[in-house]
Amino acid sequence: MNAPTLKYRGRLKELAPEARRRLLDRTGGSDAQVAQRTADILSRVRRDGDKALRDMAREFDRAELKSLEVPRSVCEAALASLEPKLRDALARAARNITQAHAAQKPQATEVETEPGIIVGRRPDPLGRVGVYAPGGRAVYPSSVLMGVVPAKVAGVGEVIVCSPPGPDGRPSAGVLAAAALAGADRVFALGGAGAVAAMAYGTESVPRVDRIVGPGNAYVAAAKLQVVDAVAIDAPAGPSEILVVADSSADPEAVAREMLAQAEHDPDACCVTVAVGDVFAEAVAAAVGRAAARAKRQEIVTRALSDRGAVLSVDSLEEAWPFVADFAPEHLLIATTSPLADLPKARNAGTVFVGQFASVAYGDYMTGANHVLPTAGLARAYSGLSVLDFYRWTTYQRVTRDAAARLADDVGLLADSEGLFAHADAARGWRKS
Repeated sequence: MNAPTLKYRGRLKELAPEARRRLLDRTGGSDAQVAQRTADILSRVRRDGDKALRDMAREFDRAELKSLEVPRSVCEAALASLEPKLRDALARAARNITQAHAAQKPQATEVETEPGIIVGRRPDPLGRVGVYAPGGRAVYPSSVLMGVVPAKVAGVGEVIVCSPPGPDGRPSAGVLAAAALAGADRVFALGGAGAVAAMAYGTESVPRVDRIVGPGNAYVAAAKLQVVDAVAIDAPAGPSEILVVADSSADPEAVAREMLAQAEHDPDACCVTVAVGDVFAEAVAAAVGRAAARAKRQEIVTRALSDRGAVLSVDSLEEAWPFVADFAPEHLLIATTSPLADLPKARNAGTVFVGQFASVAYGDYMTGANHVLPTAGLARAYSGLSVLDFYRWTTYQRVTRDAAARLADDVGLLADSEGLFAHADAARGWRKS
């Protein structure tokens, strides 16, 4: 019997073109109303600075802000007040994130392209970075760690965190505790597009940053896209998604758990399994139906699975990999007989979980890999957040006197051909007479 919770069932090769297009096109289209409201918020903050931020805290968060900045002592008190086991778990996550990202630190390089010509490239940590941490219904202290810790590992000069205030005028205690644990330099009680505007343009209280990272709602995502002329951002992000590639060696119940873990994030989440064999696909679909029936966040789960949930069968694993590359999921779980051997075949994923024991939940919190990842198929071109996002590169060139003489005529010839005669004169000035 078909599980009523899934939007798409059947064989992948028989999937209707419109259904395939909808699974692959997860951008959601542009929301003109969101874009315009976001633009208005950005303009208000650029024009009125702190006043606009205070007014919007009253308007959107129903909070009176005595100060936009949260004192460090408040963050440290939030950390101290955490239940000890929870604090230990956060500390363990921070240690693993630190270790994983420290291994990614880039190195300076130099190459001698010709005798006497040296081209070098040097990584320089950014001066100041802003980390956005969602608030309200979605509070993720783990995302604070994922943004702040890599920035500190990279040696960023100053890391600030912005998160929406609650009724008491402060972000959630979990966010404040995570900010203290991760070593954030400053924390501001600011949310939504206003926080993005403050970090992008600067106000009387909030310093302008060089890059903004971190997840957020539709207004945060729209704001980040609208400020790219003023500040760098991480990959644009949308609703959560997972693609599981599984064969009959996998436990259908385990596959269903992974589907539900992403479905509970958001009604717009996209959860897909490509299963080898019709019989195994039926077992997975049935397991998803049972899991959905007992889900605690059932309304969200049901909407996500009924709108964008799919269990599709293939005759062999080789049939699955082209779809993986086209789908370009945020999370890819390879639950096959030989997942490590299959790993090189997997292209275009935000992050890959190798083997059914590698639950996406482990990556969300504890393995040390970053969970700030590209969605909506953008893994075709974007990578997940890493320590590399917190550097800019300085390229330099050294040329000896003899090498300059050897370059002079050919560079002059190329410059003349482009009509840049002063360039040609600058090059030929070092010819040896």
